[in-house]
Formats: sequence, structure tokens, C-alpha cells
Amino acid sequence: MPVRPRITDAQRRSRLMRRMHLDAASRAPSAVDAARTMVGLHSTTPSTVYLSAWARVDGLARTDIDTALYGDRTLVRHLAMRRTLFAFPRDLLAESIGALGPRISASERTNMLRDLRRTPEVDPEGWIETARDAVLAELAGGESLTSTELRGRLPALDGSIIFGEGKSWAGKSHFGPRVLNMLDASGDIVRGPNRLDWHLSRPAWTSMKVWLGETPDVPSVHDGHKALIERWLRTYGPGTETDIVWWLGSTKTAVRVALADLGTVEVDLDGGGVGHVLPDDLPGDSDNEDGDGDAEDCEPQAVLLPELDPTTMGFKERDFYLGDHGPAVFDSVGNGGQTAWWAGGSSAAGIAGMTTRSRSTRSNPCRPRPGGNSTRGPRSWRRGSARHP
Repeated sequence: MPVRPRITDAQRRSRLMRRMHLDAASRAPSAVDAARTMVGLHSTTPSTVYLSAWARVDGLARTDIDTALYGDRTLVRHLAMRRTLFAFPRDLLAESIGALGPRISASERTNMLRDLRRTPEVDPEGWIETARDAVLAELAGGESLTSTELRGRLPALDGSIIFGEGKSWAGKSHFGPRVLNMLDASGDIVRGPNRLDWHLSRPAWTSMKVWLGETPDVPSVHDGHKALIERWLRTYGPGTETDIVWWLGSTKTAVRVALADLGTVEVDLDGGGVGHVLPDDLPGDSDNEDGDGDAEDCEPQAVLLPELDPTTMGFKERDFYLGDHGPAVFDSVGNGGQTAWWAGGSSAAGIAGMTTRSRSTRSNPCRPRPGGNSTRGPRSWRRGSARHP
């Protein structure tokens, strides 16, 4: 049996720094390029798109990202992997709709049907179809309307369910926003203008075709999976099957078929795991002549990243950069907070969770920092030379 190639944790951290535009020598030319490399920028927290781009692009102005999102619309917010909101370049938008749209929109529909069946005197299937058609007709002319404005105009979107009745956490869930999420996932409508400031969110919905001036060329489910996984491996690889299934929010079957079609190569990882890389992406391959597979290639440096940054959220199995310090960075549902990185999350300083109170920020180191000082970071942090917006 042939011996599998090995990629060490140190090599993986070096790849992470260089390929994800965190190394000072490998910056992205624009926010759109950064989003393409990272296979989308998380957008659930509105500010993360801006801060993740700022962490990777020198000289970027906030207006550059505003223009990409709302002017030339080269970045588009869309509900995709793990039913999470991302900002995608247009080509990735089409791939994500193809790969994940049917699965997510079907899930949204199924969940609505379950709750509607608990509502007396309602035809669940008929209600969803009527609401869907009403939204598409209202937005077909190109107007942009918030969820509240749509509910005010469209009686077909009325409807809610009481959850947790009698409990301290009881509340009301409106069906209207769930219809919008279903139509977003399928690529029929899109979050257009934001009615609030850049770090807040009140999106106005509009027709995807009108917003883009074209209909996305959506691939099949399989081709979409293959395209997204190839992009992920090019930036994040090596990654385990568990990493890819979790990141994509898909099934093992779909991921395994795509990996087979891509002809990925299995590699041994530190700790006994098995990772996948693209066939031309082994250390020493010609496309790696810039050294991004070598452990010693990147100078140790500090990087500040926002909550839900794609680097932090890119893997399910995170020991190679985080060790056993996951609870210091991730909450109970798997969301990563603000972080300060040193040398790709490795070595003495490692990765530190950040807490913010009022206008001050405090780091909570996962590991002792250089020199054994537990309250002060690397000199580059103290001098203010760490890269941040």
C-alpha cells in the first residue's frame, strides 16, 4: 500500500496565512477578490463583511465595500452554507444557488408546513404558494421593500405562530420572513439596499433578476458542489471530509461524489487524521513554488479578525490552529468570536478570543504569550502594528 503524503500542522498554518490573504506579502487586490478566495464572506453580522475584507485588502475604504454591495453589485448577500448569510461574488452566487438552494429552500418549506399544520383553518400548501406568488409579483417591477413593508402590503404574508406558550422564552414567529428566506435560498429574490448603517441590518428585498440585471447561470446540484468544494480546497486545503461536510452544510454522499470527481489526494495530518487536497496541491508541486506549503515560509505576525470571519469558521476540526481551546473562541452553537491571531494561530501566542466592552477591547489569550507575560501580547500588538481596519 503506497504511503500517503503528509502535511503537518505547521504547514497548514502557513498555508492558512498566505492563501487567506492574512500574510502581509499575500494581500488581496479587492474585497471581491478576498470574498472569492474565501468562498464568501460571512454576512450574518453586517459588519463582518467589511471587517473581513479590511483584514485582507490594503487601503480599502468602507465606500469600496458599499459600492461592491449596493453600487455595481459585484458582491451579493445570499443564504447559503449551513443556512448562513454570505456575501458572494456573482460567479460563486450562482454556484451556491445550484449546490445548496434546493436543499435549503426545501428545508424552509418543510419547517413552515410543520408549523402551519398547527394553525387551524389553514391550507399549508396553499398558503405557502399564495404567499410566494404574492411576493414575486410585488417585487417583479424592481421595487425594494423591507420585510415589514411587504407584510404591510401583502395580506397573503400575514400569519404567525406562538412558540413556548407559558414559558419565559415564549414569543411570536411570523411566517412572512420565512417565506422570504425560502425565496432567497432558491435565488428568486435577494437582499438589496440596506436601510441602516454599515454595521446594522435592515435589508430591503428585491427581485434577484432585477437587482443583478441578469439571471444567474445556475449549475446542477452536483456541479455546484464540485465547484464550491474545489474552491474551498484551493484556499483551505488540506481539509477532512468532516470539515467539508460541515462547512458546506451538505451530505457525506454529495461531498464524497464531488471529491471523487475532483480526483483529490488523501494526505496524512498530524494527530492521525486524513485530509484531502487537489491533485496539483501537494507540497513541492509546481504551483507551490511560492512556498505556501512550507512551514517556515511566513514571518510570524499578528492579525485581528472579526466574529464569524471565514478563517475562524472555515473548519469543523480546528485543533491544528486552536488546540483544545475551542470554548475560549466558539460559543455553544459553534459561532466564532472576535480573534487576535499570531503566526496562524500557532506557536507561543496562538489565537486569543477578544471581548469588547464600550469602546475598549480586551484579549483573552488561549496560550501564554511571548516572554511569558500573560497580560501583554506580542510587540506588534502593543505597537499597534497588527493589521486591522
